[in-house]
Amino acid sequence: MFLQRIANKGIRLGTLFDRAAARHPASPVILDHDLDIAPETGRRPSLTELARVVADAASRLWSVRVRPGDYVVVHKSDNFDISLLACAIARIGAIPVMLSAKLDGDTVAQLIRRVDNPYLLTDQAKLETELPAEVFDTCRTVLLASGTYEGAVSLASLAGAPRVRPVEMPPSHPTLITHTSGTTGLPKLAVHTGHTFQARYRPQATIVGAAVRRSEPVAVHVSFVHSRMYTAMPISILQGHPLIVLRDDDPERVAEVFSQVPPGFIEAHPNTFLRWEVLAEDPRKPLANVKYFSSTFDAIHPRTVQRMLSASRRRNPLFAQAYGQSEVGPIAARTYNRAMGDDFDGRCVGRPFPGMTGVRVVSRDGRPVTKSSPGYIEVSSDGRILTYLGEHHRWEKQAQGSWWRMGDLGYRTKWGCLHLLDREVDEIPGIESTLEIEDRLFARLPALVEVVIVPSPEGAPVPVVCTRDDEPLDPAAWKRAVEDLPPLADPVQWRLEDLPQTATTKIKRLELAGRLHQAAASGA
Repeated sequence: MFLQRIANKGIRLGTLFDRAAARHPASPVILDHDLDIAPETGRRPSLTELARVVADAASRLWSVRVRPGDYVVVHKSDNFDISLLACAIARIGAIPVMLSAKLDGDTVAQLIRRVDNPYLLTDQAKLETELPAEVFDTCRTVLLASGTYEGAVSLASLAGAPRVRPVEMPPSHPTLITHTSGTTGLPKLAVHTGHTFQARYRPQATIVGAAVRRSEPVAVHVSFVHSRMYTAMPISILQGHPLIVLRDDDPERVAEVFSQVPPGFIEAHPNTFLRWEVLAEDPRKPLANVKYFSSTFDAIHPRTVQRMLSASRRRNPLFAQAYGQSEVGPIAARTYNRAMGDDFDGRCVGRPFPGMTGVRVVSRDGRPVTKSSPGYIEVSSDGRILTYLGEHHRWEKQAQGSWWRMGDLGYRTKWGCLHLLDREVDEIPGIESTLEIEDRLFARLPALVEVVIVPSPEGAPVPVVCTRDDEPLDPAAWKRAVEDLPPLADPVQWRLEDLPQTATTKIKRLELAGRLHQAAASGA
């Protein structure tokens, strides 16, 4: 799209912190944890200090012969230094392959086999408890961000490596590889270039730059390996916002951090905001200064939106929701305000960014696309990935010329607003939208902290519910809540921590349905 292409020089992750430090040298990054690779920097390093950490890590990697075009798989214990290491790898022209700390060892081993003779950057804890021994056979060298392990090289042992200059790679060259959510099976490896990242960065940076004052601290709780981190982070530090980076989404710890540095803007996963609903009632008022809330990744429920907005003491706070995907970045967006209440249509995900992204909905059966006959959602953006590493045939299945099939079902209103009803694989016959029913249940049952509707072996819609503090579900309240909804099976109550989740806390619906089937078959 033409506005994404103008002067697109690429995201340049390798020099990101150098450029940010040149503009705002003393601007702080507030952490809720210590960096594994540089604990001495403390929890409030400046951009200048972090630029040094990135440059030093890059020099250490160069000293063990990591070179331009090499792949470096990063899979270590959860920490913001994951994102710093990605920048360090890009700084010497190598390609970071980002694998979530939440992935199990066998999955990591399978994904490593798709990469051509990579380096592996991990840590002692992962090698001792999760990763199979075969990674030493499938990787060129195993490097440790922390700890020691026989046969691996620790970054600490490379201290004092001569400083090397940044290597500038062409913007069309792969700059980062992230993995998809894996909600439908083994994750795919998405290949991003400097051009594609800059294209998806631009609409977000334009909006934030126009709406958010530089003095407003920006808080981010996003998976450190997710593509969204590598647009959210540059927006914050290049524009000079104090950046709050959260590893832990526990409400008590978050309240402590936000009470010390009240954010004016928060970016987080939808399920994180759901967990933070209790902060609206916290006497410390940790959300009082928030002017803007922002979320992508997955559907967010109207109840959660209103809880966040009600907790702000700012005049006319807004909640922004973007619709997108790891493969294409943000495509459409909309905002919510307090006046909408908690019964607005949560299935409306907004409109495309003019001149930057496009949306069309393709009929499945030749009939006009409507709510009762939804079509395939396809989008266009220069932010689209180059391929799936080692699986280009799967990329080709979703690429329709310049359009990209999202795997979602929906329709557009006469006003051009896009409505998302369900994932294609989650559609249940007889149900127009499981997501819409879940929205209504959340609004009617305050005790719910999660509800997911999946099909039984016979195809009946089964609600899997989780309640706050695992309190038993009130049968009478449930009966009232569902009386005007399509017929549902009896609810099945689980603990929230037992639901299968992705790195961005999405519920793996297909896996959850499979577990329910197994439990039913075994009589559990």
